[in-house]
Amino acid sequence: MAAKTRQVETPDGRTLRVEVAGDGERVVVAHLGTPNAGVLYEPWIEDAAGRGLTLVTYDRPGYGGSTRLAGRTVADCAGDVRGISRALGFERCAVWGFSGGGPHALACAALMPDLVAAAASFGAMAPPDAAGFDFLGAMVGANREDIELLRADRELWERRARGDRDEMLGMTAADLAEAWSEGISPGDGELLHGAFGIWLHRAIRVGIESTADGWIDDSLAFDIPWGIDPAAIAVPVRIWHGEDDRFVPVEHARWLAVNIPGAETDIRDGDGHLRVAALRIGDVHGWLARHAWPTA
Repeated sequence: MAAKTRQVETPDGRTLRVEVAGDGERVVVAHLGTPNAGVLYEPWIEDAAGRGLTLVTYDRPGYGGSTRLAGRTVADCAGDVRGISRALGFERCAVWGFSGGGPHALACAALMPDLVAAAASFGAMAPPDAAGFDFLGAMVGANREDIELLRADRELWERRARGDRDEMLGMTAADLAEAWSEGISPGDGELLHGAFGIWLHRAIRVGIESTADGWIDDSLAFDIPWGIDPAAIAVPVRIWHGEDDRFVPVEHARWLAVNIPGAETDIRDGDGHLRVAALRIGDVHGWLARHAWPTA
């Protein structure tokens, strides 16, 4: 089943590029990572279809075909998802978020319990102002250096981000896999060199082809308070994370698990950052289907 593209206009006059795969029944809204456009991976579509789920995603503002919203916070995604629900005609959904999409999925769960019935996140970070948590403590390598530069010299950081975008657009899928494999788990390296890596290269390219704005705005939004209180989330939440995740350390997942009331966890030794998204989306969809539509 091929995804169809929709253009949704927001109340403030922006445009969101939306992808939809399914017949509109039992909707799951997927929030993808950074710097990805809302491009659905075929195995996700196939798994959702086999469970009677409709999979919806979109380009966050500034990515791909979606108008930029400068200064946006993580919480601002709730208004966009509300607009998508009205345009597509669904009144209830589940959400999942992968990596940079995780905080956005949790924001939707916190702010729209009337719309969002259950939420899943995998590979997500904790808020930068998380109480009693050293946000940078376990981070290493390029991710830590990037955040430290952002906090020390935003102008230099932004120039470098735009340069990184230009460099990435010149990469093939094989180049990207090689560049991102340094210092990560062996399992993630293997996934980057396979079909998932090819999809990831495409999603990134669509996201940043016109501009680095979405990537920059995501990064800025992650480094300020999200605009939600994780402790206020009242819908079922499950958090997946890998012990061997070297993009987002597992300590972030553990903080989320403790601070989101009733949150379930699936934290596995040997899993890195990509395994759930690449190979175990069926676990996510199955859990969401049971909790969002328990009588189905």
